[in-house]
Amino acid sequence: MHQYIEIIIRTVSALLILLLIAKWHGKQTVSNMTFHDFATAISMGAIAANLAFNEKVPAKYLILCLVILTLTSVGLSWLSLKSTMARKWISGSPTVVIEHGKILDDNMRKLKFTLDSLNQSLRQKDIFDITEVDYAVLETNGRLSVKKKEEYLNVTRKDLKLRSSKSTFPVELIMDGKIMDKNVSDNGISEEWLLSHIRKKGKKIEDVFYAVKSSNGKLYLDFYHDGIHAPVDKE
Repeated sequence: MHQYIEIIIRTVSALLILLLIAKWHGKQTVSNMTFHDFATAISMGAIAANLAFNEKVPAKYLILCLVILTLTSVGLSWLSLKSTMARKWISGSPTVVIEHGKILDDNMRKLKFTLDSLNQSLRQKDIFDITEVDYAVLETNGRLSVKKKEEYLNVTRKDLKLRSSKSTFPVELIMDGKIMDKNVSDNGISEEWLLSHIRKKGKKIEDVFYAVKSSNGKLYLDFYHDGIHAPVDKE
């Protein structure tokens, strides 16, 4: 029984330590993982796994390893901020893969970036025709940045000389059939206004799965029973 308790404590401790380290590094590191971040994450994961399950190694040594690795990682991050050369070696540098609509196959080969991966990344940018692309750059975090050719750029309100209307951040009002009181009160929204819109649909609060006041001021309601008898896709 004692062994089970020790494993539980070590596992929870490993998770909490990793969460603290990730919080210390910041959101940007988590969302934009470079070579340095990738290597650090794998090393920390291996040490944390040993902390959780390897009883042969004392926990204090593994925690010390995590502390040293964290300090080293922070030191490398600081060095990359101070030195351009160090930043290129530690985090890598962006690489152009399409220039003036031409695929740079040498760069693709060096990056081990296949045409299938390129096309997939373009589709994720809502580009299904490669002829629309003027420049494409593979960033240090593995994501593709794309500049379209002039004739394929989206038209903006400024281009059409239209006046921009004010918009606000969407406000969630109901989630899982429960009113989010803080959101309602903080945004000066009347609960009666919300209930009246729900009644107009012949529903009650308990029937609402999700409700949000959109950026244009309109109320979006989604109910538990949507009346869709044959969904296009179902897990």
